[in-house]
Amino acid sequence: MKKLIAIALAIFPVVAAAQSFPAKPIRVVVPFGPGGVGDITARTITPKLAEGLGQQVIVENKPGAGGIVAAESVVRAEPDGHTLLLLTNGNAVSQALFKSLPYDPVNDFAMISTVGFFSMVIVTDAKSQAKTLQDIIATAKANPGKLNIGSIIAGGTQHLAAELFRSTAGIDALVVPHKTTGEVLTAVRNGNVDLAVEFITPMLSNIRSGSVRALAVTAGKRFPGLPDVPTVIESGVAGYDVASWNALAAPAKTPRAVVERLHQEVVKALASPEVQQRFLQLAVEARSSTPGELREFFISESKRWSGVVETAKIPKQ
Repeated sequence: MKKLIAIALAIFPVVAAAQSFPAKPIRVVVPFGPGGVGDITARTITPKLAEGLGQQVIVENKPGAGGIVAAESVVRAEPDGHTLLLLTNGNAVSQALFKSLPYDPVNDFAMISTVGFFSMVIVTDAKSQAKTLQDIIATAKANPGKLNIGSIIAGGTQHLAAELFRSTAGIDALVVPHKTTGEVLTAVRNGNVDLAVEFITPMLSNIRSGSVRALAVTAGKRFPGLPDVPTVIESGVAGYDVASWNALAAPAKTPRAVVERLHQEVVKALASPEVQQRFLQLAVEARSSTPGELREFFISESKRWSGVVETAKIPKQ
């Protein structure tokens, strides 16, 4: 009898918290500044989350230190579901890029759901003699060490995707990081780099205007907005399936019932026609997951990108 009473007393606060949730506005902490794809993704789903939860959902931008500032602020928040993190693949690679972190990227968060996946695209100058990715790979193998691949920010998603392409395709090439997407685009068009790897959204107008040629998308399936552009896998590089992604997570001790409620609302928000349409415009695939699936995915992504960082010999910060 005493044991049953103890169990009931332990469960009661969790049930009570879930029933009263949400009791105040919810913050979604975004590890980027305003205006980027991650920020716009968060701002697209939060109005729908607010509708379902019956409380205001506010986006708070906390850029800096490779996402550490935002993640640490959520880890230290009250674990009641009112402070969430827009989790990204940057969080998954952080263990490999930094000598130490003020939190455990896996165990200090309660995973909720994936939100969106966005592919990158490999482009070359429109005047390039290479018409396909197979052409580029053949040229690179015939001329070891001569191919240059442009990306932005050493250790960033585009840079790591370029490094993974280089190693998976089995070519001797140099990945050249730049500060901005604009610099990468200029380098491609000037012939200073032979290829560039960048997110589809900022490249789309240049591809459609014909100033650069899209050779392949990095994800495992084609992007509907560029239906004639094959995937890297279709171009002969087996196993290369790379997409950036974001998700939602809460502090680790958030009650399970609260996490489940948030998960249900995320699934509903992603299924709404308004969100689907906006994501399509952003070249983002809306895709939810269970909390368990997100945890497994996060661990697998951490392992994969740690291998890429080690192979590329990127120094830890």
